[in-house]
Amino acid sequence: MNATAPMNARPLPTTIPEYLEQLRAALKGADPAMVQDALYDAEEYLRSELAEQAGRSEAEVIASVAGSYGAPEEVAEIYRETEVTVNRALRQPRPPKRRSLPGRFFGVVADPYTYGALFYMLLSLATGVFYFTWVTTGASLSAGLLILIIGVPLLLLFLMSVRLLSLVEGRIVETLLGVRMPRRPLYTQRDKPWLKRLGELFTDWRTWTAMGYMLLMLPLGVAYFSAVVTLLATSVGLMAAPFAALLGHAGAGIYLDGISFSLADDWRIAIAAFLVGFLLLFATLHLARLVGHFHGWLAKNLLVRDPVV
Repeated sequence: MNATAPMNARPLPTTIPEYLEQLRAALKGADPAMVQDALYDAEEYLRSELAEQAGRSEAEVIASVAGSYGAPEEVAEIYRETEVTVNRALRQPRPPKRRSLPGRFFGVVADPYTYGALFYMLLSLATGVFYFTWVTTGASLSAGLLILIIGVPLLLLFLMSVRLLSLVEGRIVETLLGVRMPRRPLYTQRDKPWLKRLGELFTDWRTWTAMGYMLLMLPLGVAYFSAVVTLLATSVGLMAAPFAALLGHAGAGIYLDGISFSLADDWRIAIAAFLVGFLLLFATLHLARLVGHFHGWLAKNLLVRDPVV
């Protein structure tokens, strides 16, 4: 990274933790997912430089890489600019905004995130079952073995696996729902003692909210999957009913509360069924977009930790 140092820049930090704290402060107000990525990248770079320049102090290494990587304020500005550029490059083309009610209703078909949300609703049943099984099995097994020596490392491995799965889920959410999620693991200050770093697994409330998210994914996944399959099947069935009657399929009709309406005998019912199914299909797409917005908000609030300055 290269940038011109601002005139009012703060003194260059002398340790990696100080550098990261200044970077975190400079990114105040930015998307928490971006802050997590920036802190992780900065520490990775500085730690690798410190390892390559063995024998030099952290202050000397930071001073030597300030010109290539940048001071914290410079790095923060570059990340903000890069975030805008990357988002523009990765964002799916949005359909033009329509002012009329019919245009807004039928225009949902041109939004690519509609189909991402639809696919996520179908996928959520499988991921929900997996997450729920993983959390309940891991928690019960590790808690049951805490009386033995093996229980402690097993519990730590389980908590670290929850963080890993939350990162994977974040990538799925960002890809299908278009919500910015972390692309790097959660930042942890590596010069802290091991016991303190392991203790943060228990004290970081995002570990527990991630577990809650994974438990919640089972009922949500069942609800999402059931809703989208039922609505799609109903809409397609209603739209296909007139064609079935046209092709002479015996018994083609609509059955409500034990009363049957023959489509072959009354084409007005057949046309009405097609129109209802057609409108229901677009209503299902709108529901998928609404679910996509809701679930993106849920994942953002339960899986991403707000930076603390």
